[in-house]
Amino acid sequence: MVTKFIVRNKCSTGGIRMDLNVGEIIRLKKPHPCGNSEWEILRTGMDFRLRCMGCGHQIMIPRKQVEKSIKQVKKPETDKRL
Repeated sequence: MVTKFIVRNKCSTGGIRMDLNVGEIIRLKKPHPCGNSEWEILRTGMDFRLRCMGCGHQIMIPRKQVEKSIKQVKKPETDKRL
């Protein structure tokens, strides 16, 4: 019998943190004023640095606000050619 365990990252406040990494593209609920909803993660930690995929504008935003407003996470494309 194989038992599977779900690994959850607990943050200091007792909540559960999402596992987000640099280079991933996230889609947020509200669009940027340029009209694009996709952002690239440039930095992670207590704050995130995000770059708008439409106009290139960069923002710093608290982790809690990012995790609350995420709609979709796209993993970075990797070249799988051998």
